[in-house]
Amino acid sequence: MRRILLGCVVAGVLSALGVAADAPLLPNQFGQWQAEAPAKALQVQDLRAGWAKWPNSEHVLTEAGVSKIEQRAYKNGADEITLRAFVLRDPSSAFEVYTFLLAPGPKDSGLGGDSAGSDHDARFQVGNIVVQAEISPNAKAQGLQELLTALQAKADQTPLPPVKNYLPERGQTFGSEKYALGPEGFRSAMSSLGQEASKELTNAVGFQNGAEAMLANYRGAHGSGTLVLLDYPTPQLAEQHLHHLEQALPESAKRAGVNVERKASLLSLVFGATSAEYARAMRDAVNYETQVTWNERGQKATEPPIMLMMYKIFLFTGLFLGVATGIGIAFGGFRVIVKRLFPGKVFDRPENIEVLQLGLSGKKIDPTDMY
Repeated sequence: MRRILLGCVVAGVLSALGVAADAPLLPNQFGQWQAEAPAKALQVQDLRAGWAKWPNSEHVLTEAGVSKIEQRAYKNGADEITLRAFVLRDPSSAFEVYTFLLAPGPKDSGLGGDSAGSDHDARFQVGNIVVQAEISPNAKAQGLQELLTALQAKADQTPLPPVKNYLPERGQTFGSEKYALGPEGFRSAMSSLGQEASKELTNAVGFQNGAEAMLANYRGAHGSGTLVLLDYPTPQLAEQHLHHLEQALPESAKRAGVNVERKASLLSLVFGATSAEYARAMRDAVNYETQVTWNERGQKATEPPIMLMMYKIFLFTGLFLGVATGIGIAFGGFRVIVKRLFPGKVFDRPENIEVLQLGLSGKKIDPTDMY
């Protein structure tokens, strides 16, 4: 009986303390979609081949710090949808995985700030959660809006990395943007953007020193190219790795005119540019400005009326003149009184007075005759 009672108490305590943490991430229902079965927890090695378009997927997930993968199937009448949710270390790591899943071709599906989809699949990011959906031909990705709202309450809403907003929007190929927090993500990004020969720059980037990379393909009326932005914590680190990257650039890239430019703590490279002018235009369009701010306590300057200022000027000038005159009269009167009472004893003592004499006459000058 005691064992049964103890088991009930332990079960109640565990339930109260957070077995809810093991509750399914994907809901039983959202909108018109109803789950077919309980959610299934997956490991990285359980993901079937082809779940991502690009290779090296297991290493990218490990680098991003995936802590949970959950899969669940839903039905809405004859329509079917399979969802796969990845829980990452933080929103920056989730953004790395989200961009890793992107491929040219899909369009914005309207699911939050970062989403892409086609007729048969969709992917979007909510904080530190990335959702990948496989959709039946007749289903619509817009039905995932209720799922987005449900996941927002469970996700980490830390802001995304600022380097995400540095890429120019004009001419950018949608779905080509890539973000890398580490070497695995950078190698995969360079390969997916057609820069296989230059992915060996990874070791010179300096991810161990806090570097972040943002890449995208561009195409416009005047040319095309691949823009690579590398953001560092300080300008000093950026300058240091600029020299490392210059030495690590492949000879083929150098012959093609690829070079590294620095602006404060941001480095930029343009690969495969059709012309030097187009590469320059891409760099000039980068949305990056340095800002130096200094917050200091201040006071609001207020000027008194002009009549008050003139009054104070004359008042204090008169006081100064009065005090100076009074001190002068007092010192002069004191000197006269002392000379009357003690003649030649305190002031103007003859033995202390010297007179220079030219000797033009034989009469010696008496100093007392001068007073």
